[in-house]
Amino acid sequence: MADKIIYATFDDDMVLLESAKKLTAKGVHIRDVFSPFPIHGIDPVIGIKHTRLAICGFIYGLIGLTLAVSGMYYFMIVDWPMNIGGKPNDFLYQNIPAFIPISFEFTVLLAAHGMALTFFLRNWTLPGIKPRNPYPYTTDDKFVMEIHPSDNEISTDELMSDLQSTGSIAIEER
Repeated sequence: MADKIIYATFDDDMVLLESAKKLTAKGVHIRDVFSPFPIHGIDPVIGIKHTRLAICGFIYGLIGLTLAVSGMYYFMIVDWPMNIGGKPNDFLYQNIPAFIPISFEFTVLLAAHGMALTFFLRNWTLPGIKPRNPYPYTTDDKFVMEIHPSDNEISTDELMSDLQSTGSIAIEER
C-alpha cells in the first residue's frame, strides 16, 4: 500500500499550476510533474530547487579556457616557436590577441559539452535506460502530476477528491 503512486492527468498547464498551488497550500507534497513543455512558475510551487547546472557550465568554461591558453602557450612558445606574420613569440602576453578566438572557441566547446554530459548524467537519460515518464502522451499534449500518498498526511480518498475538484481529467493509482 505504501508503494502506490497517484497520477493525475490535466489538459491545460494553467489548470495544473492552479491545482498544484491549491494542493501545496493544503500540505500535499507533489513529487514530480511531467509536461510536453516547461511550465513557468511550477518549480517553486512543487518545491524544486534552483538548478546548479550554470555553475557547472562556468567551471567547465574555466577549465576550457585554462586548457586552451596553456596548450597554446606550450605549442606556440615553448615547444615549437614559429614566426607567423612577423609577430614575436617570445612571451605569452605578446601573443594574447592572436590567442583570443581560439581561447573563446575552446571555452564554449568545453562548457557546452560538459553541461550536456552533466545534464544527461544528472537526469539519468542515457541510451538504453528505461524512461521515468509514466505516460507517453505527456510528450504530446497532456500534463501529469505525480503524488506519493506515503509522503503526505492526507488520506488517499481525500487526496483523490481534491484532485478531482481542482480540474484533473483522469486520476490513476498504481
